Amino acid sequence: MTAAMNKRGSVLQSVVRTLHQTVHQVKIDLKAAKKMWLPWWAVLLLLVIAVWLPGQFERLGNENLFVPVWNSVAVFGLILVLKWKLRGHLWFWITLTVFVALHALLIWLVPWGGEWVPALAIGSIDSLDFCLILWILTVVGKLAGSSEAELP
Repeated sequence: MTAAMNKRGSVLQSVVRTLHQTVHQVKIDLKAAKKMWLPWWAVLLLLVIAVWLPGQFERLGNENLFVPVWNSVAVFGLILVLKWKLRGHLWFWITLTVFVALHALLIWLVPWGGEWVPALAIGSIDSLDFCLILWILTVVGKLAGSSEAELP
């Protein structure tokens, strides 16, 4: 009985240690994201796309999809820039592909209304989405055996 309790205790300690390391890594990623600045040409390109893209959605009859698509592109763009050092790992691309597919499915299946949504609500959802993806990427990276040095 004592051996089983010791084994459970060591497993619990391992889980707590991994969780603590994951939270620490996500905090590092969020600090790095706060320090990022886009060059002027990237800002200009994003503005041109932001002006052009809504017209394309309207032309296709899906103008309600612009905001969720644009927000998803922004979240994944930021994650790609932040985690670019992981581009050589297959698990990274598989995980991102799963997330992109889930986002595409949600955007397609959720009935997006044309009513106004406060920017604070949209920003909160995007921030939660960003943090959740970062956390899951960190966990998957640890499960795949990537070292702390590889997880920027």
